[in-house]
Amino acid sequence: MRKLKNIMVTGGSGFVGTNFIRYIFDKTDFDGIIVNVDKLTYAGNPHNLIDIEKKFGTKRYFFKKVDICDYKNINKIFKQYNVDTIVHFAAESHVDRSIFGPRDFIETNIIGTFNLLELTREFWAGKEDVLFHHISTDEVYGSLGKNGYFSETTPYNPNSPYSASKASSDHLVRAYFQTYGIPVTLSNCSNNYGPYQFPEKLIPLMMLNMLEEKPLPVYGDGKNIRDWLFVDDHISAVWTILNKGKAGETYNIGGENEWENIKLVNVLCEKMALLTGKEKDYYKKLIEFVKDRPGHDRRYAINCDKIKNEIGWKQSVSFDEGLERTVQWYLINKLWAANIKNGSYRKWIDVNYNKRNISLQ
Repeated sequence: MRKLKNIMVTGGSGFVGTNFIRYIFDKTDFDGIIVNVDKLTYAGNPHNLIDIEKKFGTKRYFFKKVDICDYKNINKIFKQYNVDTIVHFAAESHVDRSIFGPRDFIETNIIGTFNLLELTREFWAGKEDVLFHHISTDEVYGSLGKNGYFSETTPYNPNSPYSASKASSDHLVRAYFQTYGIPVTLSNCSNNYGPYQFPEKLIPLMMLNMLEEKPLPVYGDGKNIRDWLFVDDHISAVWTILNKGKAGETYNIGGENEWENIKLVNVLCEKMALLTGKEKDYYKKLIEFVKDRPGHDRRYAINCDKIKNEIGWKQSVSFDEGLERTVQWYLINKLWAANIKNGSYRKWIDVNYNKRNISLQ
């Protein structure tokens, strides 16, 4: 088992990164430091971790507003904190945005990953107990038919600028292991859901639209299928890989929980109706089918036998429990969602964080 000391988390103020940092401080015996490196694009919100910063700041938790494409300042962080572990969440990740503006995806997902790998090559030469863990997606595999599952040996076949950029970064990470011997692990996960997810994603978008009684947009015929994974289970899998995963290996992380989009939306409508005191089908009248997006993959499903059999991970949260916890969280945290939707969280970031970036001098 590795001894992790100084962990750099890229994209730690986003949805999954936030949950990862909270998990480490709340649910593990890790006693080292975490450096959260985040550019704070639209989906990054350091307010998600304000309590962690108050409790552990100056001693064990450090936030740096830095772009991973900024080689000079990432270099400074490596030196300052003697980073021995990178958990690389930072990515542009919304497929729709990649269709209309792919450049950011190429720069962040490919060039940013390249910068991090180059720094590990410089600083980790000859060192032991170092690890670069790269977070990826099942979308790199393309689209499945009615049967079968993605495995770690499934050929890559990305169909959107987003998935193509992630496939590219995956290949770079593997190349640095093969060519330079950098200790790396990779994970490809299915669709995450849970607290702190940015409202553009399916589940929070539907819930928040219901609360405002706005249309619930469903692409195409609504029969696209996704495998849903509660974010805590994803995080526990990443933590298991960091401690037990074999260098050079890829591990698929799935919920083994497939849902057609339209069926999922209907279940969400019923749960929201129950929790808000409405009739069972009250919110279903808001469902609205819209034009399908270009290159929309039909089905994703992950076989995660490898991570279960080789390093002992398994899911712990059922879909019913995870969905219940998610809906309850958004109902309790309406102000968080409102601040996201009205943009006031960006003003808060400007006041509290934009002066904290590392000097370029």
